[in-house]
Amino acid sequence: MNETEQLLEQVAARAHHSSQGHGKPLPAALGAEEIARAEGILGFALPPLLAALYTRVGDGGFGPECGLLPLRDAVRAYGAGRSSAWRWPEGVLPIADFGCSMSVCVDCRSDTAQVLLFDPGLGEPELAWSIDTPSLAAWLHGWLDGTAWYCDGSGAGEEFDLELTPWDGFRSRI
Repeated sequence: MNETEQLLEQVAARAHHSSQGHGKPLPAALGAEEIARAEGILGFALPPLLAALYTRVGDGGFGPECGLLPLRDAVRAYGAGRSSAWRWPEGVLPIADFGCSMSVCVDCRSDTAQVLLFDPGLGEPELAWSIDTPSLAAWLHGWLDGTAWYCDGSGAGEEFDLELTPWDGFRSRI
């Protein structure tokens, strides 16, 4: 079993355990045709790990904070962002809502599926984007092991005071 398969199994186990603990069933996984339909609307492919989360674990509702957005909601949020005054970057898909208008996004054009934070509270569009983790896999590992800044009990948010690296790719993608 490779690293990605292990990660998917760990995420699935945590997602199913969490859904049982909250008394809500985990949304059903999507089929390949639903992924293809979403990719057709978006105009780009989902990173393989993100697609696998939707097809093998469930259609959102698991993960940090309120969990991954259902794919349909992520596609809608991307479309809304692209048509907004915020000049949403091409290929950057919102995958989770962290409240206070902060969104977690995956750069679908990045080889590693880099995870970005969008925080419009910072004012200008150029300032609203920062790098959360270098890859979707690292973001998921941080959630699973409780070391990510957004995890309760993690000292990372306080330790780093959430001074995240600005995302330099913004200007080239609007």
